[in-house]
Amino acid sequence: MDPVRNPYAPGAGQRPPELAGRDRELQQFEVVLERVARGRPERSMIITGLRGVGKTVLLNTFRSMAIQRLWGTGKIEARPDQSIRRPVAAALHMAIRELAPRHRAPERIEYFLGVLKAFAQAGPEPGPKARAHRWQPGIDVPAQRGRADSGDLEIDLTELFVDAAAVATDLSVGIGLFVDEMQDIPADDVSALCAACHELSQIGGPLIVVGAGLPHLPAVLSASKSYSERLFRYARIDRLDRASADVALLAPAEREEVTFTPEALDALYEAADGYPYFVQAYAKVAWDIAPSSPIGVDDIKVAAPEAESELAVGFFGSRYERATPAERDYMRAMAMLGDDPVPTATVADELGRKPSSLSPARDGLIKKGLIYSAERGLVAFTVPHFGKFLRAQPA
Repeated sequence: MDPVRNPYAPGAGQRPPELAGRDRELQQFEVVLERVARGRPERSMIITGLRGVGKTVLLNTFRSMAIQRLWGTGKIEARPDQSIRRPVAAALHMAIRELAPRHRAPERIEYFLGVLKAFAQAGPEPGPKARAHRWQPGIDVPAQRGRADSGDLEIDLTELFVDAAAVATDLSVGIGLFVDEMQDIPADDVSALCAACHELSQIGGPLIVVGAGLPHLPAVLSASKSYSERLFRYARIDRLDRASADVALLAPAEREEVTFTPEALDALYEAADGYPYFVQAYAKVAWDIAPSSPIGVDDIKVAAPEAESELAVGFFGSRYERATPAERDYMRAMAMLGDDPVPTATVADELGRKPSSLSPARDGLIKKGLIYSAERGLVAFTVPHFGKFLRAQPA
């Protein structure tokens, strides 16, 4: 088999050659785009799921769909130690640049860019180490004083969104702000973002926020604003069913005049458990190892250990290495209790410790995105099969 022709793509946020099993979510977003285009009220959208299920891929696909409809779009990746003020400013700057050439009133664009500049500069100056916060807007217009520049993010973000939506209304299109790792937005900023989306929903402004995050993102949003449950349209994505996993494997292979035996498909589904990232990882190695088409079950048996070794280093190991010794002990205790969400009190019993003494380790793991609070008193891994990986590690 020619490795150059290998179609499979196990990369972080990298679109697979066949986006299988996500038709329902794509249809939902198509409805959102169409309703906004017709001036109908529509909620912003949130995608949630474990790591490796394709949230970023779907987010990027949604953005491409919006671009095809001539929307203005911008994207940010949230970080727990970074205010969203300047990343949002940069993203909306990009969105307006996409719309500006079609707008017949340059003064309207200039006015908004002045508001955008004032918004970006209204926040506190970042410290010397916070390079990611710095954004020098390449906007050759004076900042508009008195609009989106109060320093209160909730007020400023609301005014900025309303003005951006007005520009889109002039062109009968929409603006999409796409936010990856949305659960990492600082709490005060989440509250401001929800308030701005709430105002837009009330006035029918054609600007939507599309977020992607871990399974506890709805709880994060609800904790900031009680009405967030009604503010967003939620889509939870998970592993692929068998039919979709087979399509993800067969469609790109058959475009290269290669196929799999039924027994090989059985073995691949069992190994990957339907998780999109794992499907790509196992298929990529199987392709490279197989001498010819069809790829058979023996090829899968040879490929599986190599694929698992690569996952152990790149997918599991890199995350494990980020944890402190105390955090690793906490995760190993979780793993010994099984793969389902476990009570924090049971983890403490497993370690022979008081629950309160483990709070720093638990909170550190949540902040690093390695575990999440599935519901009050329960914790679970954000990475599928992470418990299995930990149980295979030497103590």
